[in-house]
Amino acid sequence: MSNKKSGRNGSGFGPGHMRMPVQKPKNFRKTFHRLMGYLRPHKVVLVAVFITAILSTIFTIIGPKLMGNATTKLFEGMMLKIKGVPGAHIDFNYIWGIVVTLVILYVLSSLFTFIMQYLMSGVSQKMVYTLRKQVNEKLARLPVDYYDAHPNGDILSRAVNDSENISNTLQQSLTASITSIVTLLGVIVMMLTISPLLTLVLLVTIPLSFVGISQITKRSQGFFKQQQVQIGQLNGHVEEMFTGHQVIKAFGKEHESVSKFKNINGKLYHSAWKAQFLSGIMMPMMMFVGNIGYVLISVVGGILVVKRSIEIGDIQAFIQYARQFGQPLNQIANISNIIQSTIASAERIFEILDEEDVKPDGAKSESLAQPAGHVAFDHVNFRYKEDQPLIEDMTIDVKAGQSVAIVGPTGAGKTTLVNLLMRFYELREGTITVDGVDTRLIKREQLHRLFGMVLQDTWLFKGTIRENIAYGREGATEEEIVRAAEAAHADHFIRTLPDGYDTVLNEEGTNISQGQKQLLTIARAILADPVILILDEATSSVDTRTEMHIQKAMNRLMTDRTSFVIAHRLSTIKEANLILVMNHGRVIEQGTHQSLLDRKGFYANLYNSQFTKEAKHQEIG
Repeated sequence: MSNKKSGRNGSGFGPGHMRMPVQKPKNFRKTFHRLMGYLRPHKVVLVAVFITAILSTIFTIIGPKLMGNATTKLFEGMMLKIKGVPGAHIDFNYIWGIVVTLVILYVLSSLFTFIMQYLMSGVSQKMVYTLRKQVNEKLARLPVDYYDAHPNGDILSRAVNDSENISNTLQQSLTASITSIVTLLGVIVMMLTISPLLTLVLLVTIPLSFVGISQITKRSQGFFKQQQVQIGQLNGHVEEMFTGHQVIKAFGKEHESVSKFKNINGKLYHSAWKAQFLSGIMMPMMMFVGNIGYVLISVVGGILVVKRSIEIGDIQAFIQYARQFGQPLNQIANISNIIQSTIASAERIFEILDEEDVKPDGAKSESLAQPAGHVAFDHVNFRYKEDQPLIEDMTIDVKAGQSVAIVGPTGAGKTTLVNLLMRFYELREGTITVDGVDTRLIKREQLHRLFGMVLQDTWLFKGTIRENIAYGREGATEEEIVRAAEAAHADHFIRTLPDGYDTVLNEEGTNISQGQKQLLTIARAILADPVILILDEATSSVDTRTEMHIQKAMNRLMTDRTSFVIAHRLSTIKEANLILVMNHGRVIEQGTHQSLLDRKGFYANLYNSQFTKEAKHQEIG
C-alpha cells in the first residue's frame, strides 16, 4: 500500500519532502462540496471502502504490540534460565502462536487493502467518466464565442488533464487519507496503552520538527517559484530556437540565441539548486529530531524497565509505533498539497460546466421542405463587445444560385458575416432569412445542413481518405464517394497512392500535400450536396498548377448553388454575380467586378493596388 511505502526512507515525525508550489483553488469549500456530490451515487461502495481501509490499518497497527509480547516472553524465559531457576524454559508455543497470529493479521490486512483499492478504482473511474461525459456534452452546447475566447490547449487541458488529475487523487489520495488518519489515531491509542509518559516524551519532540519545517518552507517556496518561472522561460526559448532555427541561422543570430539560453539556464541552476538543497535538508533535519526522540524514549524507557513499570517488549513496540507515527503526518502533509491541486482542477472543469449554453432553439420551429438558397440580411447589427460595434445596419439580398464574393481589409467583418449566417452568433438587431424564413426559427441542426464549407485551414481527421470524404454525408456509397472525388479532381492523385482510397491520413495530414488536402475537403463538400456554400480562399498556400485544379473543382462545386466566397485574391472573383466590399463592419460598396471598377472607389483602389503588386512580383520573377 502506498502509504506504507512512503515511510520507509525516513523516521521523522513531521511532513516529508518539500513539494513544488501547487495551483490553489479560488473557492476551496464550494468546489470541494460540489466535487463530493459526484460521490453520492456511490455511497454504499464508499462505506465499504472506509470499512476495509479501517480494518486493513487496524490489523497492521496491532502487529508491533504482539511482537512486543513475544519479545517480553522470550526475554523472561532467557532471564530465568540465566538465573538458574529450575524448570525455566522459553515458551516457544506462545511465541509461535503470536507468529501465526501476525501472519494471519498481515494477510487479512493485505486482503482488505486489495478490496479497498479494487472498490475505489471503480468509484473513481465512474466518477471521472461522468465528469468527462458532462464536459464533452457541454463543449457541444457552448457557443462559438467561447472557443474564440479560450485557447484550444486550455480547453483540452481542462477536459483531459484536469479530469485525470481528479481520478488519480480519488484513487490514491482518498484511501491514503483514510489510512493515514486511522494509523495516526490508532498509533496514539496503542502508545497510550503502553505508557502515557513515553507518549508525552514523544509528543514533546514534534514541535521541533514543525518549527524547522516552517523555516525551511518559507525560504524554499520562493526558490521553487523562481524555478518554475525560469523553466517556463527556458521552454519558451528552446521552442523558439527549434521552430525558428532557419530564421536564426539566416540572420546569423546563433551566438545571441546561445547566450540567452546560457543566461536563463544559469538563473535556473542557481534557483533550482537552492530549492532542492533546502528541500533535501528537510528529511535529515526531521531524522535528527526523530533520533532525539528515540534517545529520550530509550533513556526514559530504560528507567521504567528497571523500575518494573514497563516490560522490555513494550519498549520495542513503542519504538516501532514511534516510527509509524511519523508516516501518516508525512502523508497528510503531502496529500494536502495534492488535494489543493485536485480541487483547482475540479474548479477549472466546473468553470466549463457553468458556462452559458448556446441559446436554445425556439419551441416553435419552421422547416424548409425544398430549400433554394435565397439569403437576405435585413438591417443586421452585431458586436462582440458592447463598446466595439462591428456589423452595423447591413442589408443585402442574395438570390438563389448567385455567387457572392466578400472582400475587404483584415478586420472588416468578412468572417463575422458568415458566422452570423450560420447562426454561430446571435444578432443584436435585424434579421437574416433563408428562403424568407428567419434563421432563428430554423433548428440549428437543419440550418447547418444547408451549408457546405471549404476553408483555407483544411480539417481532416485520422482515418482513411474514403472516411474523410464520406464525412460529408452519412451512408454514402462507394460510387458516390468516387464520383465526388472525380468532380473535385482528386480521384487521380488518390489512385496514385499505395493504398488508394484506403490510405490512412495521419493526425496532422502530413502524408499528403496541402493542395491534395484541399481537394479532399472540396470532394467532401460535393458529396454533402449543400444548398449554400461558404468558401474561404483555399488557394493562397499552394502552387499555381494545384491552384488551377482547386479553382476548377470549386467552380464545379459552385454550379447552381448560392455561394459566399471570402476572397483575398481579387483576381479570382471577377466572375462573381455580386461583390460585397466591407470595411469596419459595413458593406460600403456592392456590385459586379466591372461596375465596381467603373465606380473608382474603395474596391477599385484595393484591386489596382493588388494588381500592381502582382505585376511587379511577376516582373521580378
